[in-house]
Amino acid sequence: MYRKLLLAAFLLLFTAGQASAHFGMVIPSKAIVQDKKAGQLSFLLAFAHPMEQNAMEMQKPKQFFVKNGDAKEDLLAAISPQKYLGHGAWKAGYTVKKPGVYLFGLEPEPYFEPAEDCYIVHYTKVVVPAFGEEDGWDSPLGLKTEIIPLTRPFGNYAGNVFQGKVLLDGKPCPDTVVEVEYKNDRKLKAPNDYCVTQVVKTDGNGVFTFVVPWAGWWGFAALSEGPEKMDYKGAAKDVELGAVLWTNFASRP
Repeated sequence: MYRKLLLAAFLLLFTAGQASAHFGMVIPSKAIVQDKKAGQLSFLLAFAHPMEQNAMEMQKPKQFFVKNGDAKEDLLAAISPQKYLGHGAWKAGYTVKKPGVYLFGLEPEPYFEPAEDCYIVHYTKVVVPAFGEEDGWDSPLGLKTEIIPLTRPFGNYAGNVFQGKVLLDGKPCPDTVVEVEYKNDRKLKAPNDYCVTQVVKTDGNGVFTFVVPWAGWWGFAALSEGPEKMDYKGAAKDVELGAVLWTNFASRP
């Protein structure tokens, strides 16, 4: 009996050590807007393990906005609750009316993750081009931490190399872990647990490189430790800051 309890405890610890990667999600209904008659976008705003297709409860975000050139529009009042993979998430709509590159950004409320005994805050963005315009896709949104794409974050094929630069407080983040996952709507099965989340690191200039294996939405989450702890039931807890960028890759012709 003692051996069985010991084995169960070991398995529980082993499973807990294999915590899944978390991703803030801002996924538009279209990766690119080409037709003026189809300028209406809908957005999924969620917090999930995208490859494994399970989610966590997401409180109403602190901010959700879009930036086109120098113009910034607050979209928080336009969001409404919905369910995603059985958990609380949010949805939003936005109509693209003129050519431009539209950068959508989200700051969530901190999420406490018991399995990691820390808070998680993922600053998430996605870039949507419209009507042939493509200037400004590498513009920063001014988030606490963010990924600046070095590869144009749209109009790419699966198999392309993707590069980004990670910033924290506007400064490059060298030697930083970047987790990469696929939004697994196709219900693909990873060959083993290590393949669920791909992992790369930034170089001395805060730049990472990844080759995308197949078509669909891919999320890149660059992880940093927050400078200050947050209170959870009277105890000070570490804070994981995530700079998350989503981009879509098309199938090759």
